[in-house]
Amino acid sequence: MKTAERQQSGSRAGGLLDRLLAMQCRRAGAASAALLRFDAKDRAQVLAMHPPLPPGSSKAVWIQKAEAPGRQVMARGRSAVIPDTVPPGPHGAVQQHLILVPLKSGKQVRAVAAFVVPARSRRKLLSAEERLKTTALLLDHLELKLTVDEHRQANRRLHLALDIICVVNKSKHFLSASMSLCNELAQRIGCSRVSLGFLENRYVRLQAMSHTDIFRRKMKLVQDIEAAMEECFDQDVEILVPALSDASYVSRAAEKLSEAHGPAAVLSVPVRQNGEVSAVLTLERPPDQPFNKLEEIEAVRLACDLCALRLIELWETDRWFGARAASWSREKLAALLGPQHTWMKLTALCIFLFAAFAVFGKGSYRIEAPFAFEASVQQSVVAPFDSFLKTVLVDPGDEVLADKTILGKLETAELRLKLAMLKAEQLGYTKQRASAMRDGKTAEAQIAEAQIAKLAAEIRLHELHIEQATLVAPISGRIVSENLKRQLGAPVKTGEVLFEIAGIEQLRAELYVPEESIPQVHVGQQGELASVGHPDQKIPFVVERVTPIAEVVNQKNVFTVRATLFEKAPWMRPGMEGVAKISAGERRYVWIWSHRLTDWLRMKLWL
Repeated sequence: MKTAERQQSGSRAGGLLDRLLAMQCRRAGAASAALLRFDAKDRAQVLAMHPPLPPGSSKAVWIQKAEAPGRQVMARGRSAVIPDTVPPGPHGAVQQHLILVPLKSGKQVRAVAAFVVPARSRRKLLSAEERLKTTALLLDHLELKLTVDEHRQANRRLHLALDIICVVNKSKHFLSASMSLCNELAQRIGCSRVSLGFLENRYVRLQAMSHTDIFRRKMKLVQDIEAAMEECFDQDVEILVPALSDASYVSRAAEKLSEAHGPAAVLSVPVRQNGEVSAVLTLERPPDQPFNKLEEIEAVRLACDLCALRLIELWETDRWFGARAASWSREKLAALLGPQHTWMKLTALCIFLFAAFAVFGKGSYRIEAPFAFEASVQQSVVAPFDSFLKTVLVDPGDEVLADKTILGKLETAELRLKLAMLKAEQLGYTKQRASAMRDGKTAEAQIAEAQIAKLAAEIRLHELHIEQATLVAPISGRIVSENLKRQLGAPVKTGEVLFEIAGIEQLRAELYVPEESIPQVHVGQQGELASVGHPDQKIPFVVERVTPIAEVVNQKNVFTVRATLFEKAPWMRPGMEGVAKISAGERRYVWIWSHRLTDWLRMKLWL
């Protein structure tokens, strides 16, 4: 907003300077004129020019010629007339003069006015110089006129703001004062709707709307106005729709308000108290009357600043009984404790009471530890021989029955071939034994008998493996191992675990208590645990056994504590995890909150 003010003021001053140069050119008969200013590095800047150059054109040649003499005029503070010859054209060379006039403010030269005057007699040239010397006086008159105009505009803004605050001060209640402010602004500035919203519970709520006595929160118009107000409140800046070309604020909510309930020009102004935004004023009027006049925006801003104290005071006094009671209690407490630093003293008192409660009060001390459900009875089904996984008939979580449910099968084609080969070889030795006994060869018959016995044992082994290829559940329960259907056809080794079956009827909890808390854990203590999947259900338990040996879990030393559950739920499954809390008796609150830090300091400082 400040940038827009500077741009508008600069453009207005620039237009007046152009008209000033045009008037001087007519009075002195000059062909061109420019107002030059030199910076600290003696670089020339063109403040105004007549006639203006076309867009995109470079600096005129005569201005470049006037730069060096202009610096001398700036240094000496006296005007100068310099002859200049224009390059020859179709009619030959033309003689002209550059008249440079210093523009002073007191004794300091601020700029140089350069004029191009065609060739004249000496007397007429001196006359033109005298006329052009009045440029400084005219410039002072121009500045004085601008100052007077600014004061006049400021007086109009102040007059409008005073009229509005007089109307607001006549009201004794917040609602009537807000309505007066909205109606007066709508009438004075020609707005179709003016709305006022106050900060309430971290949200800006609409409190008053011009020419509207009753409105509902659920109205789409009210919601859009409150959204535009919160947008202004969050950014703490005036928001205009249509926005300025160099605007750096976000105006989405204001644009939505303009499109949905217009079209309309929208202006949102924050109402501040002690530098903090407490309310927002939103103005709307037809789109052919945008808020592009800085005088109007300044008037609205001044009215908001002057009315802010009265409106906020009425807002606080017209609150409901509970809010007023809290404010009254704060004032009485401040008078009781002292005239200053009330909240600081109250805070100190609260801290003292809290410290006394922590030192003398006692509470239940509970040790927190992660846990996992485990089955009391669990058995693994392993591969009886080296083979390949042929079929899998169960999925994880399926319920199985002991000696009835078939879990899967292993490939037995190779075993059957070996079995047939062994039987054939056994038949050969049987014939060899019969032939030896017929011929009376006792030794050969005994050897054949031994071979037959050996082959019979191998046959029984292969037949046993073929029977074991059908994997049957050894106990009743549920499958808790991974899904093997993705490994069909994969080789398995003897003793490799294929299925794990857990009896879910008898579950227990394995708690992993950190080593710094294990001294307070004893058999017989009770507590509660909650699973991650069912945090709303607290299952009571009792500590059954404390393992005396630590183990590393997640890079931390923990002790395994076995707990017996008092309740069972149908959703419980082995492997579920959660958090358990063991009741370890009553301790003082200060010890409960600080014992971990105290133990850490004792270890670090060796106390």
